[in-house]
Amino acid sequence: MIPLSKPLIGEKEKANVLSVLESGMLAQGPRVKELEQVFAKLCGVARAVAVNSGTAAIHGALYAAGIGPADEVITTPFTFVATANPVLMQGATVVFCDIKEDTLNIDPERVSERITSKTKAIIAVDLYGHPADYKELRSIADKHNLILIEDACQAANAEYYGRKAGSLADIAVFSFYATKNIMCGEGGMITTNNEKFAIRARSFRHHCRDSVNYDYVDLGYNYRMTDIAAAIALAQLERLGEFTEKRISNAKKFNEAFDSVGGIVTPLIMPNVKHVFHQYTIRVSASKRDDLKKYLLDNEVDCAVFYPKPLHLYPHFASFGYKQGDFPVAERASKEVLSLPVHPALSESDIQSVIKIVKHGMAFIEQINTFENGKVNS
Repeated sequence: MIPLSKPLIGEKEKANVLSVLESGMLAQGPRVKELEQVFAKLCGVARAVAVNSGTAAIHGALYAAGIGPADEVITTPFTFVATANPVLMQGATVVFCDIKEDTLNIDPERVSERITSKTKAIIAVDLYGHPADYKELRSIADKHNLILIEDACQAANAEYYGRKAGSLADIAVFSFYATKNIMCGEGGMITTNNEKFAIRARSFRHHCRDSVNYDYVDLGYNYRMTDIAAAIALAQLERLGEFTEKRISNAKKFNEAFDSVGGIVTPLIMPNVKHVFHQYTIRVSASKRDDLKKYLLDNEVDCAVFYPKPLHLYPHFASFGYKQGDFPVAERASKEVLSLPVHPALSESDIQSVIKIVKHGMAFIEQINTFENGKVNS
């Protein structure tokens, strides 16, 4: 089976972990601090705060931004649930907004329609590694005095008009989960130029303990990163450029191969954007998508649907009054998207196998459909 994702763990990662184990400093320590410094520099921001997951990063960013029970936060329903769950964890209300047909990122025109007197923030998601439209979102946020949050969990090293993901909003978040473009098993990062946000996020990850006195100023959580995780992430960061270029190269080969295949829509890359392809996601008509998925899995090519149902249709969000038909673009996309292996561990043989099997699969499905339509017509 050609896997959909595969962490690349080298000798440097192993050596870094052994070094931490031998040091005896296993919890949040010097390696975490080093990772924060290196990652802030990568993103081109003043401050970075390491936490133990992407979910913790989003939760921490919301807390840092002062999001609470009286507030509404606008975000996309076409994302992993960890984008929206922390809004509820802060007691705030999630206000979903439909996505753009081309990039599948949140639609700025629709965002403006969702703003009310209670709106406090916008969370944009850099879906699959393609940055959202931050020029438009920044203009909207400034006009309405809103906090703009960048969910860059899938977008380490992505760029938008020459600026790195992590620097495109008031505060940004990353995930270092095992399948991400760089990983440490579980981990996350908050990036910002706002000193107040950084101070609040650092306190929040340590039960809101005061940085000077042994006092607890608010409800916080144990969201600290270990030095073991930081050591792995530091080794991964040294290879981020290599990993990124390989993903982009693999995606380019797929685009060239699939652009001429009827029934497949390849991912769009907007001008002035560096798409880092956390996922390489094609769109196939709803009547054929699941058949193609089955064909690929039957022929040893792993693939998956991200995401099979928009968030507004899950019970704990639907309870706010959301229903089928509210966000038609997101709902249609959920029936058409299919992610293929694009990770840097793919060999040239793997790439050619994926291309061949996808093409054969589409041809096979077309033959079956033609045959069945012929039977019906006869």
